Amino acid sequence: MLQPGADLIAQAGGLHTFMGWSGPLLTDSGGFQVFSLGHGSVADEIKGKRVRTSSVLKISEEGVAFKSYRDGTSQLLTPERSLDLQWKIGADFVVAFDECTPYHSNRSYTEQALERSHRWEQRSYERFQEHNTGQQALYGVVQGGVYADLRAKSVQFINSLPCFGQAIGGSLGATKEEMLSVVDGVTRALDPTRPIHLLGIGGLEDILKGVALGVDTFDCVHPTRLARHGGALVPVAFRETPTREHLCLKRAAYKEDFRPIDPACPCATCQQFSRAYLHHLLKAHEVLAIPALTLHNVTFMNRFMQDIRSALEQGRFSSLLLT
Repeated sequence: MLQPGADLIAQAGGLHTFMGWSGPLLTDSGGFQVFSLGHGSVADEIKGKRVRTSSVLKISEEGVAFKSYRDGTSQLLTPERSLDLQWKIGADFVVAFDECTPYHSNRSYTEQALERSHRWEQRSYERFQEHNTGQQALYGVVQGGVYADLRAKSVQFINSLPCFGQAIGGSLGATKEEMLSVVDGVTRALDPTRPIHLLGIGGLEDILKGVALGVDTFDCVHPTRLARHGGALVPVAFRETPTREHLCLKRAAYKEDFRPIDPACPCATCQQFSRAYLHHLLKAHEVLAIPALTLHNVTFMNRFMQDIRSALEQGRFSSLLLT
């Protein structure tokens, strides 16, 4: 929307052509991005860190008014504009516009935001239908925070909205246990004939448990964010501790470790670079470290998801939960 703009992407032939990707693409509605402008990241919000300067000006029935983080200009994001932008970009899967309420929102505000989100999602669906040529599919989003009855109310609304798929969004709680409880309650009640997407969740254990609860797809910055901080996803055998799913290659322990991250990994990083070399790149602040670790982490994640699909097809998924 702000950089480089949907019109330019459309001029390039759509997002697939613009970024050189022939696979499926899902675009978010902007709802979570507005949340992050107003409240920071989910981690910041749960930890109680305050955002010094909020770019959100006003949330109203019309939409969300905010200042551009690029040039300070006033912007208005409405359900109609969100769907227009996603249509111009040309993604395969698009998401209805909603309000992502913070974890610390009280029940009263969460309920108000939920009702507003439902009206926005209805408007999103109507706008989607204006563009609908069969080339895109729309996901509705279940909101309601950590309140079980509000989530149930939202599920009922999303089940009634004739979308292709349904997504679980918003704050899912402060702990993994709370998150899984929310997801469990929602997936049990959602229309079983539609795919279920869990927005913003990408930890390996979280994915396994999400699949066990009925989630079909996920999205998260986890693999690339880890790479920016020197983290490399690894199988259980290579973990520093049982609960940590990645190696922190900035640690001095890897200075003289000439093994690849994972000798079984087919990515170019593991085939070419050692842990020691990646450690050096990180300590020297060489930019090569980030794409090298990103390549590995995305490859790892693709293989991980393939293992899950194969296990489901072969009836052995329960064994993955035990490893």
